[in-house]
Amino acid sequence: MMKPMHTVLGANGPIGEELTRELYRTFTHDIRLVSRNPKKVHDTDQLVKADLTDPEATARAVEGSEIAYLTVGLPMDARLWERQFPAMMRNVIDACAKHGTKLVFFDNTYMYPGTTTPQTESTGFEPNGRKGRVRAQIATTLLDAMSAGAIDALICRAPEFYGPGKTKSLTNSLVFDRIKAGKRPFVPVSAKTVRSLIWTPDAGRAMALIGNTPDAYGQTWHLPVDPHRLTYAEMIEAAGQITGRRTGYTVLPLALFKIGGRFVGPLGEVQELLPRYRGDNIFDASKFTARFPDFTVTSYREGIAEILS
Repeated sequence: MMKPMHTVLGANGPIGEELTRELYRTFTHDIRLVSRNPKKVHDTDQLVKADLTDPEATARAVEGSEIAYLTVGLPMDARLWERQFPAMMRNVIDACAKHGTKLVFFDNTYMYPGTTTPQTESTGFEPNGRKGRVRAQIATTLLDAMSAGAIDALICRAPEFYGPGKTKSLTNSLVFDRIKAGKRPFVPVSAKTVRSLIWTPDAGRAMALIGNTPDAYGQTWHLPVDPHRLTYAEMIEAAGQITGRRTGYTVLPLALFKIGGRFVGPLGEVQELLPRYRGDNIFDASKFTARFPDFTVTSYREGIAEILS
């Protein structure tokens, strides 16, 4: 009899890879990696090529799985998100319901209001643009399926990434990647507001832990971040202390992104996120911390040191 698999849907991204490492390290070696072009993280990983917008391919990819982890990402393109994310979510829910598979969904905060009010699991959805509306739509689709008893699932929600390796985010590309390359860092909108950033290996570890905690299902969880939040100015100061090379920085104002967005597609695609950089971003993960008090969160200084090493 085939062993129940832990299946990572969207396995090639930074979260999928970190999740796979933690599953292997702590929970199981029976891991299936699913994407359009999956690559092994461990020799024992099972690879399945699948397009999650295809319902039959999705059902085949999930078959035989005890738990499926949906970590798929798409390029920052609103039209692509509108076309593909809702179809993927419907197909994954249907596949998990068909095969009796639990679902762990990795989500972001694009649907939250871009205000200084602390964000908790009960924060209402108030998206500020097309991508945020898509994320609100697919999260609501899953929540509705959970409420109806159609699927045993949970949502893991995370703020902006920072991290090693293939981690992609505004903060990595504008700040830390430039510092590592010996260049002057750019700061989006404000250097004086505190940020909530999640270290991508922490996100993978926490997602694996929650997914393998039976009483965590049926809920939304904010994944853990260092509660000692820093401003960009403080992050850059810490980077200087770590490298021994103090550097200044250039703040990129909102107007510059708006002008650039007319000519450079990727800049236009981040427009809806930028207003939230004007004020403090307080992502509250106290629910996770209370439930999993022994989980060690990487400090900002530790994370920055690893990126720059």
